[in-house]
Amino acid sequence: MSSEENKTLVRRFIDAYNTRNLDLFDALVAPDYIDHTHKQRGLESFRQLFQIAFEGFPDWHETIEDMIAEGDRVWVRVNATGTHTGRWNLFGVTLPPTGNRLTMQMVFIWRIANGKLAEGWEVDSDLDFLRQLGVIEYTEKGKELFREDTDSIEGSIGQ
Repeated sequence: MSSEENKTLVRRFIDAYNTRNLDLFDALVAPDYIDHTHKQRGLESFRQLFQIAFEGFPDWHETIEDMIAEGDRVWVRVNATGTHTGRWNLFGVTLPPTGNRLTMQMVFIWRIANGKLAEGWEVDSDLDFLRQLGVIEYTEKGKELFREDTDSIEGSIGQ
């Protein structure tokens, strides 16, 4: 497949995810899909991961910000938002709904084979995710280092 066809496949996958159309996964994801981030293999375990996510964050939505394709790989950066209104299984512990609204930047890397997603990697900030959920809190030094006020980023670079 061409780079543009691979990008179209990834767009279709993210759209299927955003619209909760897990039936489309059969057409978009290889039966022996490898999820390197969550250490899973197979379409069904991949589908279950999304079902769990939809339970914890029913309004989760990913907006594509950037996409690069080369050869059989596609890199995509998304802005993800969602509200924790359902139970969420976190590291084997069920976290009751917090009502917290989350916003994250995430990067996905997919390898495409035979017109389907064959392998995937996810890069995001687990620390920021846990902080937004209210599971952890930064120390005073952490609050100083990881300020939420992004307007001050330019002024703090190199200080």
